[in-house]
Amino acid sequence: MSSVRPGRRASRAPRCETAGRHAREVRVPAVPARGDEVATAETGDGRLEEFLADPENAALDLTTAAARCTKALGLQHSVVYLADIQQRRLVPLTDVTPPLPVDDSLAGWTYRTQSLRVEESESGGMTAWIPLVDGAERLGVLAVHAPSLTPAVLRRGRALATLLAMMITSTRAYQDSFVRRTRTNPMRLPAEMLRAFLPPRTIGTQHVVSTAVLEPAYEIGGDAFDHSLTDTTLHATVLDAMGHDLASGLTTAVSLAACRNARRTGADLPELVQCVDDALAHWLPDQFCTGVLAQLDLASGMLRWSNCGHPTPLLIRDQRLLVDAMRRDPDPPMGLPSLLAGRQRRTHEIALKPGDRVLMYTDGVTEARGADGAEFGLEQFADYIIRATAAGELAPETLRRLIHSILDSSTSRLRDDATILMFEWSRPAR
Repeated sequence: MSSVRPGRRASRAPRCETAGRHAREVRVPAVPARGDEVATAETGDGRLEEFLADPENAALDLTTAAARCTKALGLQHSVVYLADIQQRRLVPLTDVTPPLPVDDSLAGWTYRTQSLRVEESESGGMTAWIPLVDGAERLGVLAVHAPSLTPAVLRRGRALATLLAMMITSTRAYQDSFVRRTRTNPMRLPAEMLRAFLPPRTIGTQHVVSTAVLEPAYEIGGDAFDHSLTDTTLHATVLDAMGHDLASGLTTAVSLAACRNARRTGADLPELVQCVDDALAHWLPDQFCTGVLAQLDLASGMLRWSNCGHPTPLLIRDQRLLVDAMRRDPDPPMGLPSLLAGRQRRTHEIALKPGDRVLMYTDGVTEARGADGAEFGLEQFADYIIRATAAGELAPETLRRLIHSILDSSTSRLRDDATILMFEWSRPAR
């Protein structure tokens, strides 16, 4: 069984399926790679080129820009749906239509599988559901309505999805309209602060995919994750600060900033951890933070990490949990240099094999309790990932369903923040 990771495209022509009484399979013509979609979409009389060439259009709000791009591509109508912060609903950019459930709709199927789906519209004609993706990050879906879904319409629809994904990514950092549309509850101040620091949930290349989830989405206090890429390395971090208040959020924010500052000046792993230690000791001497900080060499698969008072990362290989593969004696939490007694922090390494999945997590995951009062536990945690891997499920979808399973089975709110970061490595072709 093969799978296509986010950011990759199947070499054969994908299929799109319809739902309900109109169900049938439709063969979709081969689609150009993402970077070529805009260039190869037929633009009729050149209106798309005119739209893109006009500098005044750069200042348009997304709703207006989407409408004009749709018209410029000769499409009848389109609707942008964004995933809410917990990835439970797909929320339209405007109130023209109600939100759709991710787990029980054709649009949700498109979001979950990152594949094209089509159906007959209730008002007549056809609707194509197209993934909205920025690199490896799932943003939502695009609904394209047309009298019929010809190959030209589907190519133009994909081109529109590519354009809109770039627009969303470039503007969502400063346009609160996106944030307001994708939130369903008020957010506590510590969570607001930490979310401003978080990277996209999913990043990746053709050789590695890293994805993460964090709950409770609106009430996080001290948990955070970070991942980033250079040409040669994946950097991944999971942090858990003492407490569950604004002070713990500040501790995590300072730790994240110290990590990034050191990383962006070329620090190696021991220097990076030392920078976090120094920052906490200087700015927040009464606070500490546990964490795992890791660096993966993308060419060789060599993984190096430092464990600072944190749960041991898990390695899943060939659909089996290698329980002790990454078990090492942890160092003290960051921010407590006196406990090191003057010695340097330790770093560890392990050679990954293609297809290996590494899980970094906080104890709020394994300590979550179900309706029967039993802890979720390490065994059930790993088993869930293994089963999803065997089923060929995309890594971001695996974590989305896993965290929802934990939340939905809990008798009350989580006892602690629950964060999971998972990455999968594939050896580059020689």
